[in-house]
Amino acid sequence: MSFKMNQDMNNGIGERIQSKWPSKFYDQERYVFQSIRPGDRIFVGTGCGEPQYLVSSLLKFAQSQPKSFMDAELMNIVTLGVAAYTDEKFKENFRLNSFFIGDSTRKAVNQGNADYTPVFLSQLPGLILSERIPIDVALIQTTHPDEDGNMNLGVSVDIVRAAIDKARIVIAQPNSFMPAVDGDGWIDMDDVDYIIPRDEPLLEYIEDAPGDIAQNIGRYVAAIVEDGSTIQVGYGSIPNAVVSSLQGKRNLGVHTELLNDGIASLIEKGVVDNSQKGINPGKSIATFCMGRRGTFDFLRDNSRIEFRTIDYTNNPLIISQNRRMTAINSALEVDLTGQVSAESLGHTFYSGVGGQADFMRGAALAPGGKSIVALPSTARKIGNNPSARGPVISRIVPFLSEGAAVTLTRGDVHYVVTEYGIAYLHGKSIRERAMDLITIAHPDFRMWLIEEARRLHLIYQDQEFIPGIKGEYPADLEIIKTTSKGLKLLLRPVKISDEPMLKDFFYSLSDESMYQRFISARRDIPHELLQKFVVVDYFHKMILVAVMQDKGKDIICGLGQYGLNSDSYTADVALVVRDDCQNRGIAGELLSYLTYLAKRQGILGFTAEVLAGNDPVFRLFKRMGFIVSKKNAEGVFEMLAMFK
Repeated sequence: MSFKMNQDMNNGIGERIQSKWPSKFYDQERYVFQSIRPGDRIFVGTGCGEPQYLVSSLLKFAQSQPKSFMDAELMNIVTLGVAAYTDEKFKENFRLNSFFIGDSTRKAVNQGNADYTPVFLSQLPGLILSERIPIDVALIQTTHPDEDGNMNLGVSVDIVRAAIDKARIVIAQPNSFMPAVDGDGWIDMDDVDYIIPRDEPLLEYIEDAPGDIAQNIGRYVAAIVEDGSTIQVGYGSIPNAVVSSLQGKRNLGVHTELLNDGIASLIEKGVVDNSQKGINPGKSIATFCMGRRGTFDFLRDNSRIEFRTIDYTNNPLIISQNRRMTAINSALEVDLTGQVSAESLGHTFYSGVGGQADFMRGAALAPGGKSIVALPSTARKIGNNPSARGPVISRIVPFLSEGAAVTLTRGDVHYVVTEYGIAYLHGKSIRERAMDLITIAHPDFRMWLIEEARRLHLIYQDQEFIPGIKGEYPADLEIIKTTSKGLKLLLRPVKISDEPMLKDFFYSLSDESMYQRFISARRDIPHELLQKFVVVDYFHKMILVAVMQDKGKDIICGLGQYGLNSDSYTADVALVVRDDCQNRGIAGELLSYLTYLAKRQGILGFTAEVLAGNDPVFRLFKRMGFIVSKKNAEGVFEMLAMFK
């Protein structure tokens, strides 16, 4: 039996459309909900696409007629609503089974009052279509039908399309606030059984404004993202800060699961033009949107954007067809071997598998692709009660907490970024990874991480470390320079994790260069000596490295250092440049920057021991304006170079 809708209920849907499909339209939801059977599995649309009116009406019906249906299973990817169906009063009627845990369902899942199904979201449509995950009823939200009965799923396509195809009953809530989006979201009257129109603002996902920590992380990630990259970003304030840091990039593309406010802004400003994508050029591809109303309006009939089903957007083989695919996701915990947990804190379920692994692996397979994990260095501890906040803990840990899920394996991650810098892990040993990650951990936890890494035999047993502010890496001293010969360099203080690169640098030097540097014929540079270069008390010593790119890899092409002389306001200086990089202006840039740093520290000049015959050193200092004097002592000149 169908019921003609009165004018108050039609919410702007013309009588002509209603009269064309009279059996679809209902003005009394109870007649629709009476078709739900005990034990049915009821799918609810995702995130901002959740049909709020249908869900609230279903709960009212269950409350007014508690015996009408029992033991129903409510299923969704994630809800932004209040999830009232997890309340105790509905326990006989509903049990939630979620594929991704949100704020409103976390407590119920961890108290055993709701279920969580861990699964790659790319696999969900296949599981639904094969009926391994059966769906009996689908509650969806759409645009208003047009004269031909066509409707659009709007901001949520993901697994909704598969749910529509397999559900016994499909109940749609047309809503004028829902924008039509090109792609796989089009359905027609034959796809739905009941239509209950109701106009209401869509649920909005409003992320916290990025703080200083998030903005610092965003700037580091932006340094990794190349012009022409295709990007994917995950959830939360960190990815949002990353997106806002990409404003200066050019010719970016978008292939993502989630389209948020930040990505919409990049598209609107022309930063994203999708001109260099390997697949779907000219189009930003996503599967759902979680954002503000302004973003929903931006999506409406926007020909530059397509929403595809999640088995397409999240398929690693599709993702990998985009050149320079760059996946940017956050995490809860990273251990010193490179394992990442993004879904649980120990035994506490926090979010879900989601699409992170799909995108990180797709990016790793793509030509020039990059997988980036971005996270703050610390967090507040969460105990058995997920809403309880405890003391500050490190997010970089020796090993993942007991019970923590391994969302990304050691082979999935290229970069880890915190507010303290960038750790590149891909292709590195466990020892190298551990040292890289310790350098970007919060300074308060670095000594603990060193001690634990020693105990677990992850690093050298004699690994030295300077705790406190004296040993804290001065990232603000990093600077980009171009030499007089046109060579682009990164000049920066040496890091404790630079030992492998510095080893390669020293062993690349000729016998003559080694002799000039050490004033000895030694050829070996063992770990014990290398530590003297990378473990630095930055208050009393400065060691700079000149880093350049060679075939996509960072190499050290020059090194300059000074150490304070205790008996005068001078510092002992030394410079060395790779043989194949000499006469390209590197030594001059190193000396110039060392001079600037020394003057800032109140130093009046440099001293050095220079072998007889090494005239280029004297010429360099004089050319750069030093007042140079020298004293010969058995074939070695003691040079004094004072600042003007």
